[in-house]
Parts: sequence; C-alpha cells; structure tokens
Amino acid sequence: MNDLIGKVALVTGAGSGIGKASALALAKAGAAVAVMSRTAKEIRATAAEIEAAGGKALAVTGDVSSEADMAAAIKAIISGFGRLDIVVANAGINGVWAPIEDLKPKEWDQTIGINLRGTYMTLHLAIPHLKRAGGGAIVVVSSINGNRTFTTPGASAYAATKAAQVAMVQQLALELGDDGIRINAVCPGAIETQIDDNTDKRRSKAAEVPAVFPEGDVPITGGEPGRREDVAELVLFLCGNGSRHITGTPVYIDGGQSLLR
Repeated sequence: MNDLIGKVALVTGAGSGIGKASALALAKAGAAVAVMSRTAKEIRATAAEIEAAGGKALAVTGDVSSEADMAAAIKAIISGFGRLDIVVANAGINGVWAPIEDLKPKEWDQTIGINLRGTYMTLHLAIPHLKRAGGGAIVVVSSINGNRTFTTPGASAYAATKAAQVAMVQQLALELGDDGIRINAVCPGAIETQIDDNTDKRRSKAAEVPAVFPEGDVPITGGEPGRREDVAELVLFLCGNGSRHITGTPVYIDGGQSLLR
C-alpha cells in the first residue's frame, strides 16, 4: 500500500506505542511524517527509525496542550514539508484514576488538558492547512472507555475525555465534509503500550463496581491484549483512499473485549 506518496502526516504522541507504530506505518506507505512528543529522546528515535527505513521524517518536541508549542510544531511542518494532509491526534495519558471525591482539580485538569485540549489544539491549528491542501484525513485515537465500557474504576476524567473525542469527531465530520476532510476515531481496548506508565491509581478500588468477566476477556485472542501494530494498520486504512467514504465513525478495535463489559 503506497497511496500516501506525496502526502504529509502529523502524528502526536509518536514517541512510543500506538503513535510510533502509526508513524512507522504511514511512512512505509509513502507519507512524509512529522512526529511529535514531549520527550525529545523518544521522538528523535522514532524519526531516525523512519529515516533508516528510507522514509522522510521530522521530529518535533512539544506539549499538545500548549498553544505555543503546537503552533511552533505546525510552523515547522509547513516550513519543512510545505503542506499537511493527514493528522493522527494520538497524544494522551491515563492520568490519575481515583474516586471522584478524591480526584484533585489539578489532576482532573491535567487529564482534560492533554487528552481533550490537546486534541482541540492539534485540530484547531492543523485544519487550516488541510483545507489549503484541498482536503485530507484525520484520525483521533479515543478508547473503548467512555464509549462502550464504563467499568474502569476511578477513570472519570479519562473516560470523559475519550467520550468527548468521539463527540468532536462526529461533530466535525459534518463541519469539515465540504472541505474534503474526513475525520474518524479509533477506539482501542487493551493494547500492548506504555500508557500504563502514565497511570496513577489512588484508591481506585473504592470506585469499583464488582463484576465478573469470562476468563480471557478478549475473545479473539484468548485474553491477550492487541498489538500496537493492529491499531496502526487501522489508522493507515482510515488515512488512505480505501476509506474515502468513511467519516464521523468511531471504530472499535478491541478483539470483542467491550462486548463483554
């Protein structure tokens, strides 16, 4: 699949996990890829891996929730590649999982800031360039949490951001359709990534509702989590010509996990 030759993509949160796998997949398909993360070492490694495989990459360090950082990132992309056609808004954290009465306002604000404000800021500043390019594709990485499942104890802030991302996608699908811009959401279940490193659980069990799930609660894999490459392949499809008539759609990629919850 190389229908992305000549296209330029931005992937946020591309230092590891789903973001990195998506950036590698887009580059393999022919796109020049700007990779963004708050961690300079990680993002330079992603860019180097793309270039070592013969692709074009630009490493950008910044916080997606910062207007100044995001504006600088977009400016660097346009300066370096001249256009922008694809956006994968992947950057996010799990944040603090705690009962709502224990969750501190600053903890709530941090999760909302990175996951939701960060998605807004990415799209707010990128979309004018997609319009100038004559259209494009956007993929927002949401979750089954806050959409199909609500059984993660203490994850009220995280679930709220993930539900809001899907609402944004559906709202913007209509707003951007006349400009030839498609926007969809991918909603992963359990995936082998490092996002748990950004999870701080504090008395989350106090918010848990007892539930018994079947043994191996990811039916298609016998309980094993999916791979980041599984999600990356879906992202690639949603960015390419094969999905040209798909917009405003949340796609669940969880091996059937959310159907049991």
